[in-house]
Amino acid sequence: MAESVTGAPDLQASPPDIRIGLSRVGVTGVQKAVRMQHEGADALVSAEIDCFVDLDSDQKGVHMSRFPELFGEAIDELVIPEKLLVEELAEHIATHIVERQDACRAEVRIRARYPVERLTPVTGLRTQELVTLIGTAAATETSSRRVVGVEATGINACPCAQGLVREQAAERLGEAGFDGVDVERILELVPLATHNQRGRGLLYLGTRLRVDGEDLVRIVEGSMSSPIYELLKRPDELFVVEHAHLQPRFVEDSVRLMVKGALDAYPELDDEDFLLARQVNFETIHNHEVLAERYGTIGELRRALATGEHSARHTELRDWLRAA
Repeated sequence: MAESVTGAPDLQASPPDIRIGLSRVGVTGVQKAVRMQHEGADALVSAEIDCFVDLDSDQKGVHMSRFPELFGEAIDELVIPEKLLVEELAEHIATHIVERQDACRAEVRIRARYPVERLTPVTGLRTQELVTLIGTAAATETSSRRVVGVEATGINACPCAQGLVREQAAERLGEAGFDGVDVERILELVPLATHNQRGRGLLYLGTRLRVDGEDLVRIVEGSMSSPIYELLKRPDELFVVEHAHLQPRFVEDSVRLMVKGALDAYPELDDEDFLLARQVNFETIHNHEVLAERYGTIGELRRALATGEHSARHTELRDWLRAA
């Protein structure tokens, strides 16, 4: 006679000893290869996925081992026609998780490294840069919201140190016999030294509009003193250095330029859409880094730009996603 087998109890579905809900429970750092179409050819992009659900006070836990399986199902179901839309994929996974895990809410973030081809500024050599595409989404049984973002690097030249160098150079030129007009002319023609900071800019847009990640990359890189390139010949290197020193920028400048650049590029954004701009500069003469950011709904940002007044309310990303 065969031995009867009874199923193991579903411990995750049982009530916890301490009845309190948890804000986020899930998995981080799941690596997946996502298929995409680019310029008529198949390509695989490496993506890192984080996923969380809200946990009810009556449920002990979630089935952690099922998350990677559900990711695979959701990725296989979604057809990606032209370019990798990480925000669409994140939204699809979040909706799938809500359905399959019986969760009241799910939140997903995907980071994918994406190659962008460009030409060096002087010699025109073809070079490939890797940028990070970010898709974040939150879903409930009835609604969802999604965010598309990019992260790119560049260089910022410090205006403060350059101002000090300018003052010192003007004094030395004056002591050497140059008159004031000549001094100003020389200082306008010659790029002045300062310390440089490699910067990392991040720009998020929460919207239903179709946004091209490469356009966002251009906004981020354009907010810094100069883009940087993996491949540089000497004429290119000279161009990058001179270009950066001719438009020195603070970390705060970069964030303001990102905000204005995004609003100018996408005038059709709805006032209820969302934007986050963040810049981190990696210091060269200090042992710390510097950071600036601005976030809020498009309506909040438009009003701030129009009036110049500092608004008391800045809607945060998590609050905007929770509005789903």
